[in-house]
Amino acid sequence: MGYELATLLDGGHFYEGPRWHDGTWWVSDFYAHTVQRVTADGHAEVVMTVDAQPSGLGWMPDGSMLVVSMRDHRLLRRAADGTVTVHADLSEHCGGKANDMVVDAQGRAFVGNFGFDLMGGADPSPATLVRVDPDGSVSVAAEDMWFPNGSVILPDEATLVVGETMGARYTAFTIAEDGSLTDRRTWAELAPAPTLGTLEETLAGLAIGPDGCTLDVEGHIWAADAMGARVLRVAPGGEVVDQVTMPEGLGAFACQLGGEDGRTLLICAAPDFLEHMRMDATEAVLLTTTVEVGHAGRP
Repeated sequence: MGYELATLLDGGHFYEGPRWHDGTWWVSDFYAHTVQRVTADGHAEVVMTVDAQPSGLGWMPDGSMLVVSMRDHRLLRRAADGTVTVHADLSEHCGGKANDMVVDAQGRAFVGNFGFDLMGGADPSPATLVRVDPDGSVSVAAEDMWFPNGSVILPDEATLVVGETMGARYTAFTIAEDGSLTDRRTWAELAPAPTLGTLEETLAGLAIGPDGCTLDVEGHIWAADAMGARVLRVAPGGEVVDQVTMPEGLGAFACQLGGEDGRTLLICAAPDFLEHMRMDATEAVLLTTTVEVGHAGRP
């Protein structure tokens, strides 16, 4: 179906990690080094500054907010009174910048990273998905992930689905009671995985690059396609059943379902994802549209 897009907020450097929480939107701006709260009518307020670049967002059961600090591979925790502490140091397990995450009902965070120096043009290599427990302890959740990125937890609270951007797929795991991941399986194959070579070769072979994502009540994932300037609605198995096409000149890099009825799809859009192009430019926007099926699961 056709979708009308409205601009909720403009003037950003590069928006990522959108969330709907406590009746409002939350989003990171990589190169403004800020986490912002954005009302449904587009009023933005900076709630936190992250010098080393913020990314994924989530909340603990006590209401404190977790924020991925990308460049120094840390997970920060912001208490309700605004106090910020280091919740965990992920450095041992990050082959590239720390990136997106999802937080489960117990407050366990599953955090991905690039696996290599993307902005420096390094050859792609597999990455490790990390689990951070509520006490801040860090462990390896899964290895050999091809750029673990946007992830969701199904309403059963026992299934984690992780987008592998460089693998053009979603990989599912069963979450055990202790938080360990088992029963690794392909949830959706969006396109054939490219052969990992140079960055240029790998990207040339990547037909679909699933980035930030969100789950709906029919068990489908809306996924920003970092390679295709669109947001795809993906069924289990990989069939694309719907899509929202970006306006000319913009790509899509993350999305989230929210709003009072869960049917507003918020999209983080920018001309590209290249750091040297986005750092000083203010061309990123938050776009919204209304879809038929509402939000489910986490985030």
